[in-house]
Amino acid sequence: MAAESGRQFWKRSAKLPGSIQPVYGAQHPPLDSRLTKNFIKDRSKAGLPMKSKKASSFHEFARSTSDAWDIGDDEDEDFSSSSSSSSLQTLNSKVAKATAAQVLENHSKLRAKPERCQPALGDLPTNCKVIKSSSEAQLSRSSEESCVRSPLQKQQSLPLRPVIPLVARISDQNASGAPPMTVREKTRLEKFRQLLSSHNTDLDELRKCSWPGVPREVRPVTWRLLSGYLPANSERRKLTLQRKREEYFGFIQQYYDSRNEEHHQDTYRQIHIDIPRTNPLIPLFQQPLVQEIFERILFIWAIRHPASGYVQGINDLVTPFFVVFLSEHVEEDVENFDVTNLSQDVLRSIEADSFWCMSKLLDGIQDNYTFAQPGIQKKVKALEELVSRIDEQVHNHFRKYEVEYLQFAFRWMNNLLMRELPLRCTIRLWDTYQSEPEGFSHFHLYVCAAFLIKWRKEILDEEDFQGLLMLLQNLPTIHWGNEEIGLLLAEAYRLKYMFADAPNHYRR
Repeated sequence: MAAESGRQFWKRSAKLPGSIQPVYGAQHPPLDSRLTKNFIKDRSKAGLPMKSKKASSFHEFARSTSDAWDIGDDEDEDFSSSSSSSSLQTLNSKVAKATAAQVLENHSKLRAKPERCQPALGDLPTNCKVIKSSSEAQLSRSSEESCVRSPLQKQQSLPLRPVIPLVARISDQNASGAPPMTVREKTRLEKFRQLLSSHNTDLDELRKCSWPGVPREVRPVTWRLLSGYLPANSERRKLTLQRKREEYFGFIQQYYDSRNEEHHQDTYRQIHIDIPRTNPLIPLFQQPLVQEIFERILFIWAIRHPASGYVQGINDLVTPFFVVFLSEHVEEDVENFDVTNLSQDVLRSIEADSFWCMSKLLDGIQDNYTFAQPGIQKKVKALEELVSRIDEQVHNHFRKYEVEYLQFAFRWMNNLLMRELPLRCTIRLWDTYQSEPEGFSHFHLYVCAAFLIKWRKEILDEEDFQGLLMLLQNLPTIHWGNEEIGLLLAEAYRLKYMFADAPNHYRR
């Protein structure tokens, strides 16, 4: 039954698994659960029709569900008007009236007291907080006794658009509140500098130091060494970089003009379509010059690897390398940096280094992108077997509601969890992947298993097919930082230690 349902699901789907779609994930945060619960509660009280608890498929669910954010949010609109737009008719009438009454009351108070004297600080109540902006007003409601009120303050029960933080705060590695640089971190940074400045860098020791994370200051050169792009001998590095960069731009001169030839047009067209979709919320990747760099990198890689060619998802794998090598030349946060401020030589070195390091990464997982993507199929099956042993309750929950692992884990394997995590977290994760033997091809499986079990409570709370699938495509990781990634990696290492050398433990 489950297998037949799975086949019917994909038969109805117009898109193949792994194709790039505008989905909600780490870069498209889900709705605020607290606000949507209140909104749904209000709808039920008003007797408005609710969606069916059970739907036969995810597509039927999607067709029958309207977006809560279709409601207009123009604050100048008169809620009491009888000619309200149709989009506002879904609002609870009580909420609308209460909001209108509150707005009128606030305006009447302002008109009655046009000149308000600023009270002395000593006269302010202890719980009084001066509201400096409308966004702050949304986050901190003042009490009735508060001396200062915001006339633009919205009602708590209205479905507000969540204030999206700058998800690309790539340099904000301490999103969980850790201090920017502890004594321990300074000691680790000094250790890295000693290793990197030695005549022959001890790569085994460098991997041990890099496993718990690489300091931002030394990450570019460390990644070049760990990926095998730079030699351990410090005297050979400069000549190696020069030779490899010249070799890459030799490929550009030799092959890039062929993008207009008939047998390469499909590849170039798909790359050209996918580039603007790469991290669309980060201004850095929407700059035309950056998109041209990505197009060249991906096209040259595709024609030099005809066994796989270009596959959707590979475009994401360039971004961590590009950001890390860009940060070598930029002091401030790079997400809003204008790359036209850099010299041509610097941009060429960033482009060439990103190409070679991405190529080294893909060499280890190329079977993920060959015809029928057998590498991903095997990894998804291995994940299913592993989870069935780690947490049988979660595994049986998926079976009960006919959720196939391929429906959510294909993207996890195809994009290396980049669609599920903020970019800052991906960079931290790749510190460890490059320190692990076969990190991208082998250790990633255990990270995915740990990532899935991390949400076991939320998974078990969902009791239908569409709820489970929406949860697994909207996991709330937008505020994750180093602390969460560290815990995830520790659990993944524990699973690897238990199961990697004991395959019978996860085979039925």
